[in-house]
Amino acid sequence: MGIIKAARELGKAIQADERYIEFNRCRKANDEDEKLQEQIHEFNLVRMQAAEEANKDDNRDEERFKQLNAKMRQIYAEIMVNENMIAYNKAKGEMDALLQNMNGIIDLCIQGEDPDTCELSSGCTGSCATCGGCH
Repeated sequence: MGIIKAARELGKAIQADERYIEFNRCRKANDEDEKLQEQIHEFNLVRMQAAEEANKDDNRDEERFKQLNAKMRQIYAEIMVNENMIAYNKAKGEMDALLQNMNGIIDLCIQGEDPDTCELSSGCTGSCATCGGCH
């Protein structure tokens, strides 16, 4: 089996994994949550306004900039307590951990380790440069 074919098989296995299925379900729930989508849209508008204000060199209105930042933090806080966003972040964290684990194993194989027996180190050194993925 060629590498590309193996990658396609791996893609199928990922899509059949319960973590992917839950991540995809949560992503769709977020997309269908009208209130959440309105909040995200509002957040992005306020963020653009804050960026525009921040980029004004000579005539930046500090009070307006502070108000926009406060509004951005408020909207962000509301978004992050939305039940769909909470579920999405949890599912995304699990998918990210799976992908980091997979990438770590591939990296070990590239370094010459035995694909059937290589294990990622679970000890965190604090440096992401030496990390094989979060445990």
